[in-house]
Amino acid sequence: MALRVVETQLSMLLPTTCGRYPNRQDALSQLCRNRDMARKVQHTQFIGKGIPFVEGRALQLNRYFPSKRTAVVCSWDDFIGGDLLGFDLPNWVADVEKYGAIALYAPPEGGYEGRYATRLKALGYHFLNMTARGLGDPAAYLSNVHGVRPAHLGKQAIVCWYMPPEVDYRLSLLPKDSKGLILWLIEAQVLSKTELQYLALLPALQPKVKVVAECGGWRKIRWKPLREVAGL
Repeated sequence: MALRVVETQLSMLLPTTCGRYPNRQDALSQLCRNRDMARKVQHTQFIGKGIPFVEGRALQLNRYFPSKRTAVVCSWDDFIGGDLLGFDLPNWVADVEKYGAIALYAPPEGGYEGRYATRLKALGYHFLNMTARGLGDPAAYLSNVHGVRPAHLGKQAIVCWYMPPEVDYRLSLLPKDSKGLILWLIEAQVLSKTELQYLALLPALQPKVKVVAECGGWRKIRWKPLREVAGL
C-alpha cells in the first residue's frame, strides 16, 4: 500500500523525460530501489512543490532533476555593515561639489541617508529640508516672490499673503563662514521632468546652493547626477 502511494504521488511529479533517465519507470525504480524502503514509509507528505518525506527525511529530487540557480551578487561590505562604516562618503562629498545637483536613492526603511547629510553638515553646509509633495511650481516657490493663500475655513476672509523666495531668503541668513546651502528634497519622484530640470540647473543659477533630491528607493545608498534623471 505504501509503495502504491509513493508511485502514485511520484508519477505526478516526474516528467516523461528527465535527463539521466529516459522514462518515468526508470526514475521510479531509482528512487524506490526496493520494497524494504517502501515498507519503512510511515507517512508521505508533500509540501511546497511536492517533495516526498520518507522517515522524516526529504528525498533529494534535485539530484535527478537539476534546476537553474540564480546568482546573487553581494559585495564584502554587505556582510560587515558597509552602511555603518561609510566607505563611499568621500565620493559622496566629491560628487555633490562637482555636479551640484544629485539624485539620491536610499532604502525605503529610512535612516541610511542621515550619515550622508551629517557628513555635509560637518563640512559647513546648512540645510533646507523640504518635501516635493505640494511644492507647486519649484521655480516660483524657490526663486521668486510667490503668493500663499491660507485656508479660510469658511469663517475668515479669503486673503493672499506674498512670501519672499525661499532659497534667496535662506541664503541671506547664512553666516559668513558657511560653505553653502543644501536643498534636500524628499519624495522627489513625484516631480515632472521640467521641474527636475529646473532643480538640476539651480546650482548654476545660485553657486552657493546644492540640491539633493530623493528620487526613489534602492537596496543600498545610490546616487547619480540629477541631470541624468532629468534628461539634460
